[in-house]
Amino acid sequence: MKGAGTRGERLEQIIAANIDNLIVVASWKNPEFNNRLLDRLILAGESSHVNVKIIINKSDLKEPCQAKFWIDLYTEIGYPVFETSVKQDSGLVNVKSALAGSVSLLWGQSGVGKSSLLNRIYPHLNFKTGEISSSTSKGKHTTVTSVLKKIEEDTFIIDTPGIREIDPYGIRKEDVGHFFVDFLPYLNDCRFNTCTHHHEPGCAVIDSVEKGIINPERYRSYLNILDTIEDDMNF
Repeated sequence: MKGAGTRGERLEQIIAANIDNLIVVASWKNPEFNNRLLDRLILAGESSHVNVKIIINKSDLKEPCQAKFWIDLYTEIGYPVFETSVKQDSGLVNVKSALAGSVSLLWGQSGVGKSSLLNRIYPHLNFKTGEISSSTSKGKHTTVTSVLKKIEEDTFIIDTPGIREIDPYGIRKEDVGHFFVDFLPYLNDCRFNTCTHHHEPGCAVIDSVEKGIINPERYRSYLNILDTIEDDMNF
């Protein structure tokens, strides 16, 4: 698993190696659900060829209509979505089952509750947890380095520091679409095999967005990611 710093830095950062699952952790509130960041983390998992699963924490704070929209979107394109609440002890059994028998990396924004979730599921871990900043409504970093913990003979979890942003690293513009699973059925129908699905004529992805087959929110995330990739990257 790897990512990059901001556009000014463009530094590769190795997050972990030899993992089975990337568990992307978000929250409904405090911090606010951020589908753009979620899609960037999913891209990192897809480009690293690991299984991607999604946890959306703090379900006790959710707005039901909004939550249904996002849960339906991600489940329909094939990602398991687990809603959890540490306060209400909900969804934790399902997450524990999803982690069993594998090496899983938990990754997400600061303050979404990764460490709190793990502490509740596995009380012996006793990871340090923090509070949400009252001035910014964003999380404060409490995990400062990636930590691998053996849970059972065949179960390992990696807790990671919270992130604020991530850029793709080592991916060409024409390859980004290959890591959006909802684009895959249409890529071979584009007129050009180097199509970036941005402005080219005869693009089957754009056509699918216009027809409502591909969700516009996912396509906007795609364009946002595409905009952060430098044209002069060397490989």
